[in-house]
Amino acid sequence: MRLLLINPNTSASMTEKAAVAARAVAASGTEIIAATSQMGPASIEGYYDGALAVPGLLRELKERQAAGYDAAIICCFDDTGLEAARMFCDVPVVGLCESAVATAGFLAQRFSVVTTLERSRILIDNLVQRYGMGSRAKVRASDIPVLELENASSDAIGKLRAEIERALAEDGAEAIVLGCAGMTDLARELQEIYGVPVVDGVAAAVKQAEALVSLGLSTSKRSSYASPLPKSFSGAMSDFAPISASA
Repeated sequence: MRLLLINPNTSASMTEKAAVAARAVAASGTEIIAATSQMGPASIEGYYDGALAVPGLLRELKERQAAGYDAAIICCFDDTGLEAARMFCDVPVVGLCESAVATAGFLAQRFSVVTTLERSRILIDNLVQRYGMGSRAKVRASDIPVLELENASSDAIGKLRAEIERALAEDGAEAIVLGCAGMTDLARELQEIYGVPVVDGVAAAVKQAEALVSLGLSTSKRSSYASPLPKSFSGAMSDFAPISASA
């Protein structure tokens, strides 16, 4: 099967990091096609960045349709544009947050999501509540700008570890979810250090996408995720006008 892994920010180095993590867990017959958005913010930190990242994400989904993919993974823990992508695509689309918290739910009664900045913590906490895990999960911010995770000379790892230690000590966490795609390369090391399951959203999303494809399941096109109705779109959005619709 072919899985399209889309980074909705424009940082190619972050895409490559996620692609390495995805290929490390993918089944032998799974091809990971990594794509970086060509328009939008360099990182996604909060609602404003996320809103401006959606057009680039949708453009990648559209432009890669001809080559074909069996499922798509939105490689941002904010699940940026997930609902719109599910309306656009006829194949399964999964996000990192939803995949990660579902996976953590199989492993622990209580877990903590450790993300980057406070503005992202609030957004992710809202997602966790929406995904039905609000009573089992606490979301924490480690005060790390996303791009600092790409800077080896920063203290990002130290801040992340300190927040994980607080989660284990104060939250009663039995597992940790890493709340940013830029943390994907740290999961195995942190799991060894702390002796609890550490869930990486990239890896979790790959396995969720593989499962859906293997089961022959795709997004329902009845009501909520029905394809967009044809209509005119104006200005810079004219290229995104839907040309067909499903019932």
